[in-house]
Amino acid sequence: MTHPYEALPDASFWRRAVAGVLGNAVDPVLAGKFRIGTGDRVATAGSCFAQHISRHLRDAGFTPFVTKTAHPIAAQHAAEHGYGLFTARYGNLYTARQLLQLLQRAYSDFSPLDDIWPGTNGRFIDPFRPQVQPGGFASRSEFWVDRRQHFAAVRQAIETLDVLMFTLGLTETWIARADGAAYPICPGVAGGTFDAASHAFVNFGATDVTADLSAAIEFIRGRNPRARVILTVSPVPLIATMEPRSVLASTTHSKAVLRVAAEEVAGRHGGVAYFPSYEIVTGPHTRGAYFAQDLQSVTEDGVAHVMRLFMQHYTSAPIAAAQPTIVSESFEGSTAQHVETMRNVVNVLCDEEMLDQS
Repeated sequence: MTHPYEALPDASFWRRAVAGVLGNAVDPVLAGKFRIGTGDRVATAGSCFAQHISRHLRDAGFTPFVTKTAHPIAAQHAAEHGYGLFTARYGNLYTARQLLQLLQRAYSDFSPLDDIWPGTNGRFIDPFRPQVQPGGFASRSEFWVDRRQHFAAVRQAIETLDVLMFTLGLTETWIARADGAAYPICPGVAGGTFDAASHAFVNFGATDVTADLSAAIEFIRGRNPRARVILTVSPVPLIATMEPRSVLASTTHSKAVLRVAAEEVAGRHGGVAYFPSYEIVTGPHTRGAYFAQDLQSVTEDGVAHVMRLFMQHYTSAPIAAAQPTIVSESFEGSTAQHVETMRNVVNVLCDEEMLDQS
């Protein structure tokens, strides 16, 4: 051997692992850090993209780990009311700060001052789950009964889960100036009233996200020592940015911060892994084929590639055969064909979409 690169596997070389492999044959995972059995309780939480994970786990034979279900009478509207999208009815948790504060709130370690918003027609909205109850709760008593049930469901999830899959989505968020409570969306967009004196915009850095993730994992393991964690980064771009720059630049910055933090935390904690959903969907090997025409929504082909590799490397479930997707070098002059190729875009409930309704 004349130099150390001669002993490296194919996965270490761009030509052999990426440029020379077509479509969904690209595999950046190599080997899972641990395995999940079909009997394990896999809790899911995070951004909109995390909703795909629950669906595919169910389709692969895993029993959905849900600690809060809808009443049978309202079962047909369960998803619209935030049931079954994640393990508990917490809605989108875009940031690590939201996850940490949810845990603290569920165990009465943190009680935000701004804890209930008046809605229209005498109804009430949960500032931290503004869209789980369309139109808001009918009364304060209904609000607080549901809140108690919600926190009980969160505690049950934390204390009995085997694996938590958390998908990081954003670094930009809004907080209450009084106590730092982090909202899933800017007050005034899906409830509440925006007040510059009461609400502040923040953009978390890698150090912030790393600290929040580490604190959340330690919090969970303090109540469930066997808990394992899989971190992912959502490939979905920002819908809007408050930074004085292009949303494209802000998306790149945000995903870079989240990716660094996830790697740092996975490296520091045993039983914590990073799964490269972001790379699988956004990498140049896809030639953009995993995004719909809006360049934001992830297609079913993209989700399927992510979950096929997840099942292969992290579970003992049987893997359905999948042929590599051959994507065109260019879609110029073939818009109709491109739209057809972008078929099966999966709809998810996403608070952030409220930011751009024009």
